[in-house]
Amino acid sequence: MFVLSAAPMVAQTSSSAASARHVGKNPTAEKLLLAASELMISSNSIEVSLSEIAQQSGVNAALVKYHFGNKDGLLLALLERDAANEMTNLEYLLGQPISATAKLRLHIAGIIKAYNQFPYMNRLIHYLLHESSDKSANEVSKFFVGPLLNFHRRLLAEGHKTGEFRVVDPVLFYTSLIGACDNLFFSRHAMSRAIGVGPVTDDVCRAYVAHLEMLLLDGMLTNKKAGAKAR
Repeated sequence: MFVLSAAPMVAQTSSSAASARHVGKNPTAEKLLLAASELMISSNSIEVSLSEIAQQSGVNAALVKYHFGNKDGLLLALLERDAANEMTNLEYLLGQPISATAKLRLHIAGIIKAYNQFPYMNRLIHYLLHESSDKSANEVSKFFVGPLLNFHRRLLAEGHKTGEFRVVDPVLFYTSLIGACDNLFFSRHAMSRAIGVGPVTDDVCRAYVAHLEMLLLDGMLTNKKAGAKAR
């Protein structure tokens, strides 16, 4: 069933990443993270400079090095902060006494909610995995990609065991779901210029949740009538 493997993980956390887990408790570091997040959302880009972050936060740019080591350290800490809530909820969701289909519906809605709140998230993941250092790539694999792939693997296996799902490759499912979520926010700006599509609103997010449920679950469920009841 599982024909592709997740990204390699590191056995121990690097010192820079370990410190990043604690900077959120520091008001100055938190100001820098908040400023970076706000700038990325407003510009629809992860290409923000340290001087822009410093100006937005009202904090001296030199303090980025003190708290995060460098700009990539700040970006890594920002991604870990943004992903933390969704990652924490994965184990809780798996343990709920509801069907695998209902769990998957909640997960799809949760992922889209996270991307709506932090629309730069997937581009940040790609940058840290492929264009930053090996340490950054290892950390992203450890706190985001690995746990999310493992969650998909376990949930899909649960659904197959209960007879709800057909056999589904977890990596292909991850690619379909995460790619679709990212494109809602990343491609929206291009479509707005081409055909006048409006911004991503709460109504658009709700419609997209229903759309993805239909696309993904219709191809996975062994009993679509039973799946329609698992809401």
